[in-house]
Amino acid sequence: MTQTDPTPLPLDALHRELGGRMVPFAGYAMPVQYPAGVMAEHLHTREKAGLFDVSHMGQVTIRGDGAAAALERLLPQNVIGLAEGRQRYGLLMLPDGGVADDLMVANRGDHLFLVVNGAMKHLDLEILTKGLPDHEVTLLDDRALFALQGPTAVTVLDALVPGTGEMRFMDVATHHWDGAALWISRSGYTGEDGFEISVPVAQAEAFARALLAHEDVMPIGLGARDSLRLEAGMPLYGQDLTAETSPVEADLAWAIQKVRLAGGDRAGGFPGADRVLRELAEGPSRRRVGLRPEGRAPMRQGVPLYAALEGGAPVGEITSGGFGPTVGAPVAMGYVPAGTEPGATLYGEVRGKRLPVTVTPLPFHTPRYVR
Repeated sequence: MTQTDPTPLPLDALHRELGGRMVPFAGYAMPVQYPAGVMAEHLHTREKAGLFDVSHMGQVTIRGDGAAAALERLLPQNVIGLAEGRQRYGLLMLPDGGVADDLMVANRGDHLFLVVNGAMKHLDLEILTKGLPDHEVTLLDDRALFALQGPTAVTVLDALVPGTGEMRFMDVATHHWDGAALWISRSGYTGEDGFEISVPVAQAEAFARALLAHEDVMPIGLGARDSLRLEAGMPLYGQDLTAETSPVEADLAWAIQKVRLAGGDRAGGFPGADRVLRELAEGPSRRRVGLRPEGRAPMRQGVPLYAALEGGAPVGEITSGGFGPTVGAPVAMGYVPAGTEPGATLYGEVRGKRLPVTVTPLPFHTPRYVR
């Protein structure tokens, strides 16, 4: 393997056995689809249960007294108030108010557990280690990570790991299967009910095969993972969310709890707080929105958006786009001037031709979480 070759996942052989078409992603060789194809995988996840191998993601533990208060100096979230056995969506911030990464942070009692994006995990580790000098920050390399998503995921998992069906959305717990300690959260990235499951590498293949043995479970690749999260209006770091993008621009202000906002008991105090609090008070210049291209042809990342059919400079850009199998039409997300109202028509330029795009609220598919 050369220096530029992607790293195989722990279950690389299983993906190939299942017919996965492997592609480089975030430095890893990952299945983009299986023989059923992206459309079938997407619809199966919406109707039954899909199994995703997301072992490329970074799994990080933070240990030491006062870890929650220390982590709050890097995130605008209420980490101190996060109850044991619960997790929430978080944003690792940069000094200028941009986002270094988005992540999940869980309170597992004697430590905090973070799941970060695969392409960003080494940079995240540097930021966390530097920002938490008095704490033990560890990027785990001995655990795989799966996501089981879809309306029958709870039935499948509870039959294999009894008790998981009692978990609520954003609960985290340790369960055991065949001698393996499973770190399970009821969450995901598809807009469906489901679970994310951290498994010791040594038992990962056996556990994956046990899930796949259920008639409702199909292996799902990156292609359907992307279309599912796009329909659910979830941003992808590196496209819809970047180091230049603020949480307010990205329409993620909902993820900042009141205690960290102006007037809150622990207002500010995180990198970029001045910009974030200013944009919350005054409004940002642009905002992430949903977009519905006219016709059947998708508009992809990088398509410029114009206010008129002819002339003028771009007013925005599409950051994610594709065909939404559940919606039955193209869907996209992008940035437009903050005052642009839902229902407004913009024009995306594709191969020199401008085509109508309607600004629309997100998400395109209403999430079906179990609260």
